[in-house]
Amino acid sequence: MLKPIALQVEAPIAEAYQNTTTENRQALQTIVSIFLQCVSQPTPLQKVVQEIRLEAQQKGLTSEILEEILKDD
Repeated sequence: MLKPIALQVEAPIAEAYQNTTTENRQALQTIVSIFLQCVSQPTPLQKVVQEIRLEAQQKGLTSEILEEILKDD
């Protein structure tokens, strides 16, 4: 079950998020969800990063897609 949350970010980040494609917003939501799920469990940061990478890859978020999402326009 999905439940919305609110995050405070800098104005340019919020604008970039609002102006990106639906596909990119869904990918970012997946990344944030994975990150929050991982950090809610007491594990070393390196393991969290590895888990995020693995789960993102399993969900089809390739390095190229992530680069495109994160690049500074």
